[in-house]
Amino acid sequence: MQPPAGSQVSRVPAQRTPPDQATPPPLAPQPPPPRRRGGGPVVALVIGMLALLAVGGAATGYLLYDRATAPDRSAPDVVVDNYLRAFLVERNDTKANFFACERDADLAAVRLLREEMKSREANFNVRVAVTWGPLVAAEAGERRSVATTLTVSSSANGESRSSRREDWQFEVVDDTAGWRVCGGRKVG
Repeated sequence: MQPPAGSQVSRVPAQRTPPDQATPPPLAPQPPPPRRRGGGPVVALVIGMLALLAVGGAATGYLLYDRATAPDRSAPDVVVDNYLRAFLVERNDTKANFFACERDADLAAVRLLREEMKSREANFNVRVAVTWGPLVAAEAGERRSVATTLTVSSSANGESRSSRREDWQFEVVDDTAGWRVCGGRKVG
């Protein structure tokens, strides 16, 4: 059908924009950027405090462990007690060396006593144990002397076989790491 004469309608087909070139819909206004809070310094401070607490805790733990496991050489009688326990009861030379002088130690008599104990155990099928009484310290110049009575007893099947008492004297010296046993001998 033809448009009426004088009409303003064009005979040219309508021009349409291809769909791939369409104008985008108008954008909604962007919200303002969020305000930054001053949390950066606070977070850094908290992390720093936690790091200090961790380092302090580790140092405290190390010191407590070191003190708990360090050999006690605080006094002459204490070091003799620890030496006798390590050398004659536990029979642990490594541990006993923590309580003995590093050089010039005259502990041959104590070693002989332990060898005798081992020999009796092997020859008579008994268990030999050593106990001691009070440890009495006395000054002897730069050294100290600690006297005690050792009781050497044997048993088999829970029954006592023999027992003897011996008076002993130990010489101790205070070096930079504390007191150490430097000599031991049977008295009398």
